[in-house]
Amino acid sequence: QLQLVESGGGLVQPGGSLRLSCAASGFTLRTNAIGWFRQAPGKEREGVSCISASGGHINYANFVKGRFTISRDNAKNTVYLQMNSLRPEDAAVYYCAADRSPLQALCKATAYDYWGQGTQVTVSS
Repeated sequence: QLQLVESGGGLVQPGGSLRLSCAASGFTLRTNAIGWFRQAPGKEREGVSCISASGGHINYANFVKGRFTISRDNAKNTVYLQMNSLRPEDAAVYYCAADRSPLQALCKATAYDYWGQGTQVTVSS
């Protein structure tokens, strides 16, 4: 059964850091583009960062550039999102998603096929 599982969320103070992980089971990630998305209450799901299967193509939303870093370890079947300098407005449920193709030009939720259940990130003092 194809499954994506996010972990690493939690409560952090403004300015703090978290590293989210997206682990796959039932399939290997090495041939899939992977994206991180987030959804805050009352808001639409938005793209945070996306990475191609090879890792050679990476997109970041403007609001996380310079603060977040996406990476992947295909040997571990896992994709990561390192989040630094977190702000209260970064609070949301964070989801990872896989696309059937190795390269997805659009870092948009509608372009991705398989989704995890999400992990909550809370940024508060």
